[in-house]
Amino acid sequence: MGIFSQMELDFDLEIVEDFMTHYGIMCESMEPLIIGLSKQGLYEENIGELFRIFHNIKSAAGFVRLDPIIKLASLGEEVVEEARLLKGPASEAFIDWLLLTSDQFASYRQDIENDAPYFSMLNPLIIKVPFELEKN
Repeated sequence: MGIFSQMELDFDLEIVEDFMTHYGIMCESMEPLIIGLSKQGLYEENIGELFRIFHNIKSAAGFVRLDPIIKLASLGEEVVEEARLLKGPASEAFIDWLLLTSDQFASYRQDIENDAPYFSMLNPLIIKVPFELEKN
Protein backbone atom coordinates (compact mmCIF):
# COMPACT_ATOMS: atom_id res chain seq x y z
CA MET A 1 0.00 0.00 0.00
CA GLY A 2 1.33 3.40 -0.97
CA ILE A 3 1.37 6.74 0.79
CA PHE A 4 -1.68 8.13 -1.01
CA SER A 5 -3.68 4.93 -0.54
CA GLN A 6 -2.92 5.00 3.18
CA MET A 7 -4.03 8.62 3.41
CA GLU A 8 -7.30 7.70 1.68
CA LEU A 9 -7.89 4.96 4.24
CA ASP A 10 -7.07 7.16 7.22
CA PHE A 11 -8.87 10.35 6.17
CA ASP A 12 -11.92 11.57 4.33
CA LEU A 13 -11.23 11.97 0.60
CA GLU A 14 -12.03 15.69 0.77
CA ILE A 15 -9.32 16.19 3.40
CA VAL A 16 -6.77 14.30 1.28
CA GLU A 17 -7.68 16.29 -1.82
CA ASP A 18 -7.51 19.60 0.08
CA PHE A 19 -4.10 18.68 1.47
CA MET A 20 -2.78 17.75 -1.96
CA THR A 21 -4.12 20.93 -3.56
CA HIS A 22 -2.71 23.25 -0.90
CA TYR A 23 0.58 21.37 -0.62
CA GLY A 24 0.99 21.58 -4.40
CA ILE A 25 0.34 25.33 -4.42
CA MET A 26 2.84 25.88 -1.61
CA CYS A 27 5.48 23.73 -3.33
CA GLU A 28 5.08 25.64 -6.59
CA SER A 29 5.25 29.06 -4.95
CA MET A 30 8.54 28.46 -3.12
CA GLU A 31 11.10 28.76 -5.92
CA PRO A 32 10.27 32.32 -7.09
CA LEU A 33 10.20 33.49 -3.47
CA ILE A 34 13.58 31.88 -2.82
CA ILE A 35 15.17 33.42 -5.92
CA GLY A 36 13.79 36.82 -4.87
CA LEU A 37 15.74 36.64 -1.61
CA SER A 38 18.82 37.72 -3.55
CA LYS A 39 17.22 41.16 -4.06
CA GLN A 40 17.29 43.58 -1.16
CA GLY A 41 13.88 45.05 -2.00
CA LEU A 42 12.15 41.64 -1.95
CA TYR A 43 13.94 40.06 0.99
CA GLU A 44 11.67 41.01 3.89
CA GLU A 45 8.41 40.16 2.12
CA ASN A 46 9.71 36.92 0.59
CA ILE A 47 11.31 35.61 3.78
CA GLY A 48 8.05 36.28 5.63
CA GLU A 49 6.06 34.43 2.97
CA LEU A 50 8.48 31.47 3.05
CA PHE A 51 8.08 31.32 6.82
CA ARG A 52 4.28 31.15 6.40
CA ILE A 53 4.63 28.42 3.76
CA PHE A 54 6.86 26.27 5.98
CA HIS A 55 4.52 26.82 8.92
CA ASN A 56 1.43 25.93 6.87
CA ILE A 57 3.07 22.83 5.40
CA LYS A 58 4.09 21.71 8.90
CA SER A 59 0.55 22.18 10.20
CA ALA A 60 -1.17 20.50 7.24
CA ALA A 61 1.26 17.57 7.18
CA GLY A 62 0.83 17.21 10.93
CA PHE A 63 -2.91 16.85 10.49
CA VAL A 64 -2.49 14.01 7.95
CA ARG A 65 0.50 12.55 9.84
CA LEU A 66 3.19 12.75 7.15
CA ASP A 67 6.31 12.70 9.34
CA PRO A 68 9.03 13.30 6.71
CA ILE A 69 7.20 16.43 5.51
CA ILE A 70 6.62 17.60 9.10
CA LYS A 71 10.32 17.25 9.92
CA LEU A 72 11.50 19.04 6.80
CA ALA A 73 8.98 21.86 7.26
CA SER A 74 10.00 22.22 10.92
CA LEU A 75 13.66 22.55 9.95
CA GLY A 76 12.80 25.06 7.22
CA GLU A 77 10.62 27.04 9.59
CA GLU A 78 13.42 27.24 12.20
CA VAL A 79 16.05 28.40 9.72
CA VAL A 80 13.76 30.92 8.04
CA GLU A 81 12.67 32.25 11.43
CA GLU A 82 16.31 33.04 12.14
CA ALA A 83 16.66 34.65 8.68
CA ARG A 84 13.63 36.87 9.36
CA LEU A 85 15.77 38.77 11.88
CA LEU A 86 18.23 39.73 9.13
CA LYS A 87 17.97 42.58 6.63
CA GLY A 88 19.08 40.60 3.55
CA PRO A 89 19.82 39.95 0.85
CA ALA A 90 20.32 36.21 1.34
CA SER A 91 23.68 34.55 0.82
CA GLU A 92 24.13 32.22 -2.16
CA ALA A 93 24.61 29.30 0.23
CA PHE A 94 21.27 30.03 1.91
CA ILE A 95 19.46 30.37 -1.43
CA ASP A 96 21.00 27.08 -2.62
CA TRP A 97 19.95 25.36 0.62
CA LEU A 98 16.39 26.66 0.30
CA LEU A 99 16.25 25.45 -3.32
CA LEU A 100 17.38 21.98 -2.19
CA THR A 101 14.66 22.06 0.45
CA SER A 102 12.09 23.11 -2.13
CA ASP A 103 13.20 20.25 -4.40
CA GLN A 104 12.79 17.82 -1.50
CA PHE A 105 9.23 18.99 -0.89
CA ALA A 106 8.54 18.50 -4.62
CA SER A 107 10.01 15.00 -4.41
CA TYR A 108 7.74 14.18 -1.48
CA ARG A 109 4.80 15.51 -3.48
CA GLN A 110 5.67 13.14 -6.34
CA ASP A 111 5.95 10.26 -3.87
CA ILE A 112 2.41 10.92 -2.67
CA GLU A 113 0.97 11.44 -6.15
CA ASN A 114 2.65 8.26 -7.44
CA ASP A 115 1.43 6.33 -4.39
CA ALA A 116 5.00 5.29 -3.60
CA PRO A 117 5.34 2.80 -0.75
CA TYR A 118 7.80 5.11 1.06
CA PHE A 119 8.96 8.71 0.88
CA SER A 120 12.16 9.40 -1.04
CA MET A 121 15.38 9.58 0.91
CA LEU A 122 16.20 13.03 2.28
CA ASN A 123 18.95 14.77 0.33
CA PRO A 124 21.86 14.66 2.81
CA LEU A 125 22.96 18.19 1.85
CA ILE A 126 19.82 19.53 3.56
CA ILE A 127 21.31 18.55 6.91
CA LYS A 128 24.15 21.02 6.25
CA VAL A 129 22.31 24.24 7.05
CA PRO A 130 24.47 27.16 5.87
CA PHE A 131 26.23 29.20 8.50
CA GLU A 132 25.91 32.49 6.64
CA LEU A 133 22.29 33.29 5.84
CA GLU A 134 22.92 36.86 4.78
CA LYS A 135 25.20 38.19 2.03
CA ASN A 136 28.18 40.04 3.43
